[in-house]
Amino acid sequence: MKAAFTIDDDALRKIADDFRADMCAGLAGKEGATLRMLRSYAGLPSGKEHGSFLALDFGGTNVRALRILLKGGGEYEVLSKVAKPLTLPGVYDYVSADATAEEMFDFLASIIDEAIDGNRETKYLLGHTFSFPSAQTNISDARLIIWTKEFAVRGVEGEVVNDLLRAALVRQGLTNVTPNAVINDTVAVLLSAAYVHGDTKIGAIYATGHNTCYLEPYVGMAQPPMIINMESGGFRKLLPNRFDAALDEVSEKKGEQRLEKMVAGRYMGALFGMALAELMGKAGRAYDFTSIDLSRMLEDTGEKAQAAATIVETVTGEMLSAEDAVRVRGLARSIVARSVRLIAATFVGTLWQIAGSGEIRRQHIAVDGAVYEKMPLVKENLTRAFFELLGADAPKVDTILAVGGSGLGAALAAAMTERAEQR
Repeated sequence: MKAAFTIDDDALRKIADDFRADMCAGLAGKEGATLRMLRSYAGLPSGKEHGSFLALDFGGTNVRALRILLKGGGEYEVLSKVAKPLTLPGVYDYVSADATAEEMFDFLASIIDEAIDGNRETKYLLGHTFSFPSAQTNISDARLIIWTKEFAVRGVEGEVVNDLLRAALVRQGLTNVTPNAVINDTVAVLLSAAYVHGDTKIGAIYATGHNTCYLEPYVGMAQPPMIINMESGGFRKLLPNRFDAALDEVSEKKGEQRLEKMVAGRYMGALFGMALAELMGKAGRAYDFTSIDLSRMLEDTGEKAQAAATIVETVTGEMLSAEDAVRVRGLARSIVARSVRLIAATFVGTLWQIAGSGEIRRQHIAVDGAVYEKMPLVKENLTRAFFELLGADAPKVDTILAVGGSGLGAALAAAMTERAEQR
């Protein structure tokens, strides 16, 4: 059973090679490329950014507005933060098709108003982290392609989101607030980490979902290096096992997001449930486990794997012997290890792309998300995979937990856009 989730060294290297090849194909716009390679129109911060900026973090049903003071040298201070849900049962709902674009963006403007305490005098630039599929032709404009995450608000799809926000700010009387940058959450991770730590050219989300971005040095067309959002969860040059295939069959987007379905927190519990059912002689059943369940199993390093036995009994009603509980914990470990090794291979493919014909330089890879932060064995498996693929260059690369998140990244985007416009 564990063999279905095992990736040996040769297969790992092939995945890294294939990932880099797909990056190049995507950058060249070749047919058959599975990575979107979306341009962010943002480079990396210099570390000298300073001043007070606003950030709007809009990535789901909970929205945050922040006022952040950038002090330069990687230092910053959150001066104020307002967070509100876009839906409050029985009170309002700015997520469903019953809501209009005007209503939702007026609500966003009111949150921004709170974050600046109703100040109508001070001029503010605002960076906007907008984590939905968008078409972007410059740093300040992103046109929503399609809502995801169960959003259905009317009048937003096909529109430039910052135009809708600007109009709402004017209606709110906030003519002193100017949205000047839009980025997605993965780009925000890279910006924030590069500002605080320096020497960071890759940023990733490893949580419910998965995505990676990086600073592409060879954009072409006489453009400076810029961050490319790969939408790497859609990478398809992989060989799914029978459980991956079964999960895809019942997924919301059949045939899409192959890498994400093999690595992300949203899917690891489902893969475990299907494999466990087969292990228990009940192939075809789908038990409802979560990545948190797997994390708790792996946290228990005791000889009898009691946590695994307890969780399996709670979910399935089946009691396990100590021997079987250890086997089940081993299955959980294999699923997590495969997830980490796949992501490590994509990181190495990205490192090769950044290095080009040169050597890999010392750098960090910034990762944000609960799976990276809390799942046991993640960092150990990443390090092991790096040594397998990079050999003597492996000590040059480490992964760090992203700091500041989407808010700091958005504020930095606003500051960097201002600097670019002043040149």
